[in-house]
Amino acid sequence: EETAQTIYKQWFVDFEFPFDFAQGKPSENGKPYKSNGGKMVWCEELEKEIPEGWEVGNFEDICENFDSQRKPLSGFERLNKKKIYPYYGAATLMDYIDDYIFEGTYILLGEDGSVVTENGTPVLQYVWGKFWVNNHAHVLKGKNGFNENSLYILLKNTNISDIITGGVQAKINQSNLNKIRVLNPKNTFLENLNKIIDPIFDLYKNTKQENQKLEDLKELLLAKMTRVEN
Repeated sequence: EETAQTIYKQWFVDFEFPFDFAQGKPSENGKPYKSNGGKMVWCEELEKEIPEGWEVGNFEDICENFDSQRKPLSGFERLNKKKIYPYYGAATLMDYIDDYIFEGTYILLGEDGSVVTENGTPVLQYVWGKFWVNNHAHVLKGKNGFNENSLYILLKNTNISDIITGGVQAKINQSNLNKIRVLNPKNTFLENLNKIIDPIFDLYKNTKQENQKLEDLKELLLAKMTRVEN
């Protein structure tokens, strides 16, 4: 994740993405854009310079929301269910149950309770496979050039402090989330970014799955050892 974050910041914060100036397009073997004279234009809304041709849009332009499919289950309802599929809440894995709603890779963003980090960025969960989500986390996928990996990295670099509502309990409603202003590059830049960070996230997934299998094996071996000792 740190590697993907570094690449994202270099490209979309410092604007030093590789660019072929002769061809006038991004290229894997190009030179860093901004430090090599790439044309920048002033963006009044963001109060900073951005690469020529880039736009500022709303978060809903790059994200698909699946909140309508969520379904909460009480602790009592989950009590006697087989522990097969993950059951996620606002900020963490809460339980395992015997059914699932979603299948694939999604980004979960805390809706109420624990919704923001110390840095002002949203509380996120990067999840995949078959799973269930209660109604305390927004369920998101990328669109218009953003996939779940690049969307996750963008959110990791987005301050959402000014869209939080609620008194005793912090909340990020869907309407405010959709209105977040984000910098949206041309799809070619996103395609090149995704080519680089997708294998990083694939490695992350494989490592997490391997670690879980090792944890399960450890628990099995410890249980057998305990029975032998007894």
